[in-house]
This record gives sequence, structure tokens and C-alpha cells, in this order.
Amino acid sequence: MMQMMQIHNRVLREGSGTPLILVNAYPVDGRMWEECAGHIAALADEAGLSTFPIWAPDMPGSGLSPTPSDEQSGRRAANGSYPDALDRMAEAYVALMNEAGYKRAVWAGLSMGGYLVTDLYRLHPEAVAGIALCDTMAASDGVGGEGRLATANACEEANSTQPVMRFAEPSPEDSTVKRSQVFIDRMRAWIGEQHPQGAAWRQRMTYGRPDLTGVPETFDVPVVVVSGELDPTSNPGVMKPLAERIGVNAVFTSIADCGHFSAVEHPRTVAAALVDLVKRVG
Repeated sequence: MMQMMQIHNRVLREGSGTPLILVNAYPVDGRMWEECAGHIAALADEAGLSTFPIWAPDMPGSGLSPTPSDEQSGRRAANGSYPDALDRMAEAYVALMNEAGYKRAVWAGLSMGGYLVTDLYRLHPEAVAGIALCDTMAASDGVGGEGRLATANACEEANSTQPVMRFAEPSPEDSTVKRSQVFIDRMRAWIGEQHPQGAAWRQRMTYGRPDLTGVPETFDVPVVVVSGELDPTSNPGVMKPLAERIGVNAVFTSIADCGHFSAVEHPRTVAAALVDLVKRVG
């Protein structure tokens, strides 16, 4: 019997009906959704929606969720990546939802979280009532993914998350928020509190993930696609065509002066898109 990964759940609001499950990005944990979730709750209340649960679990290997073992992760390739790990993580998220008494959820993933929710739909479409893809992609990394393995090795060798602290460091082209000291300090703190082994595991999992390129076109539920205009990898030039491929089920939201961490940089704008998604799910 397959040993299931363990996920620490962060319940940001209790409620009834279909839960909204927010899946975090790399290299932080579910806390990245807390401010956005506050806006979601307020906007949903203003709209007269019933009080639905809002969760922001820590992805395995982040925050309070333990780093999966090799047994939990599945095969380990010669290069150190985990070809089965994303699928197994999707199974763990579905189990988390089912064990709480729910059969379906609205799933929102940002960046690495988007890989998870896309794969979850591929494996368990019956568990998905709606889906949000925020600053993410469906294609695998290809040759460009080798840097993930180098980062994983660096975190393990140094026993530190310093090799991924660059995610907190802005460039002159970054958004106003990302260049602010408040954002920099918050990201540094979050990254510094991650476990180096978990940071490495998530890179090995991501490198090994299946190519999900064709999956979004199969989405048969309400979808929102969110993109920061200054995102270096998932900007509207990438994300808008993705929304167009999904078709009439998808609503595209572009956010000005916003980089890759849209839910942290512009939490209220992302919240409005997610509340609209919840309305469409009904």
C-alpha cells in the first residue's frame, strides 16, 4: 500500500459548502495566502455568499508539512528528481479534502501550486468544482529545469535555504510592491523559516513532474487565470493564450505593476478574481 504524504492544513475560515483550497508557491508556505484569504472572506461576505471554508495547507516540504520520504515520493531518477512525486502529492491533497468530509473543492494554485492543481484535475477531475491558475504554466521545464537540481543540491549541501533567498531579492524591473522593504523582509523571513531538505525536495519533485501541457484544455469547470504583467515567466504573453486554449470556461485577469507572487503583491485583486470564481461555481 502506498504511503501517503502528510500535509499540515491551515484553516483560515470555517464554513459550509464547497471549500476553497489555496496551494502555495515556492519557496514559501501556505502563509503566503493569509492576507489574500482575508480579502476573499470580506468580498464574499459583501457579495452575500454563504460562508465557505478557506484553507491554505502547507505543500509537502514547506512550512509545517514534513518533507516526504523516498517511499512516499516514489521513484527517484538517476539525476535525483522524483517522477512520481507530483502525482502522489495530488493524491495526498485529495485525501486531505476527503478526510474532512468533502468530495469537491475549488482549487487555486500559484506558480508551483498551479502545477499541483493542474495535475490534480488530470488525476481526479471529480474532486474539482473550479480551478484558478495564478502565475504558473502547464509545460514541463525541459532542459531549462536543470537549475532546479543544482538549487536542490545547494540547499542540501549547505543545509540552508540561502540558495533560494534570491526569490526575495528584487531587480529594477520588478513591481513596486516587490521592490518595497516590507515585501523583501516578509519574503526573507518566510524563506528563512523553511527546511532546506524540504526546499530541495520541492525542486526535485518539480523537475520530475509530468508534462501537463494539454491538461488545461480538458478543464470542464469554471476557471480563472491570473497573471502579473511584470512576471518574468508567467506574464500575460504566456497566461492569456493559456486562458484562450481553455476556452469559454476561463476568465483571464491581468494585474498591472505585479510580478510572480500576485497573491502576495496584490492580494485584493487576486481575491476578487477568486470570489468571482466561487460565484461561478455556485
